[in-house]
Amino acid sequence: MVTLEQLEQDVKAIKERNALVESQKSWETSNTRRILLLAFTYLAVGFYLQAINIPQPWLNAIVPAIAFMLSTLTLPFFRRIWLRYLYKK
Repeated sequence: MVTLEQLEQDVKAIKERNALVESQKSWETSNTRRILLLAFTYLAVGFYLQAINIPQPWLNAIVPAIAFMLSTLTLPFFRRIWLRYLYKK
């Protein structure tokens, strides 16, 4: 037999899990995350291009950084399509 105390603990655990999931989802869709991804991608590509002696490495690093950013911005659109038409549970 399940006690009222056990049910309260279960509800509390579910609420804590839901709060964690909501915070993680909020981070995944935040502009802060997108800006950090853009900056880190730009820096990584810039340093790499500089290391292999590409002319104007920091100017050339803009294109892949923006392309990566655009790809992350389109993911929610494709996720909705995937959930609607392809994900069968």
